[in-house]
Amino acid sequence: MPEVVLAVDVGGTKIALALVDDEGTVLAEDVRPTRPEPDPLRVVEPLLEGIAAIAARLPATSDPLRVGVSSAGPLDGPAGTVSPVNIPAWRDFPLVDHVRRAAAEASGRRAVVGLANDGHCFALGEHWLGAARDVASMVGMVLSTGVGAGAVLEDRLFGGTTGNAVHLGHISVNAWGARCVCGGHGCVEMYARGPALVAAARARGWAGGDDARALTADARFGDAVALAVIDEGMRALAAGIATTATELDVTTFVLGGGVSRAGAVIFDPLRRHLADFAALPYVRDLEVRPAVLENAGLLGAAALALRLEV
Repeated sequence: MPEVVLAVDVGGTKIALALVDDEGTVLAEDVRPTRPEPDPLRVVEPLLEGIAAIAARLPATSDPLRVGVSSAGPLDGPAGTVSPVNIPAWRDFPLVDHVRRAAAEASGRRAVVGLANDGHCFALGEHWLGAARDVASMVGMVLSTGVGAGAVLEDRLFGGTTGNAVHLGHISVNAWGARCVCGGHGCVEMYARGPALVAAARARGWAGGDDARALTADARFGDAVALAVIDEGMRALAAGIATTATELDVTTFVLGGGVSRAGAVIFDPLRRHLADFAALPYVRDLEVRPAVLENAGLLGAAALALRLEV
């Protein structure tokens, strides 16, 4: 009988839950809103209600229930706490304790919970069932309102000491650049994330819309400002990718997220600029692939659950 795990993906606007078997088949799904409230317990309520609802569909067994949780960071994996940038009410919030208690009560079984940041779960999902199924080592990246990432090395998630490893978006690519929200200078995110691209374009007189989708659409139609800004942003991302590849000795990267869905207008300049930075012999064959999964984070949370010791 296949094992069924509970996967949870906590985002800034919604919380997705699913029962997933060990082949990657989604057996049941539920989506709840992420409440924009200051009370941390009010924010977690929909998640706990979702766990109670979806656990009713678990197959009958006395085996421990494995639960994988994906959350934006920063987080403290060993402590089971999260402080997501996009959920201000949660600061050092004991998310694992809440999930473990709710899952055990709803299922009538002992619950074992694993926590990883959303970039790590994205990488796990694409490695397990997506664009990087054919390699043992890879880096998955999410290019959207931020730049997240995670690495699977020799078929194992590389979490680091606290679970925040491979934060590619906060690699400095300009040591003399402006101060980033993280406290550093000239980070990849400051140039490559969607809002940064839009802000840079507006500063040069672009008035084509309010988001990166409009900007990339204009680039496809040949708008000079849109093309220039995207080119510069992708140069910054290429520098971050090459640095990560050089440090980890990995040559397969998978890029997903809202901005990446623009296709060639993003991937063409990114791949062109990689040649300027991936110069050492062992990273010259560096490859950036487009993500293929719509729910990589949720499936990555399931992969995380399946790897938990019980």
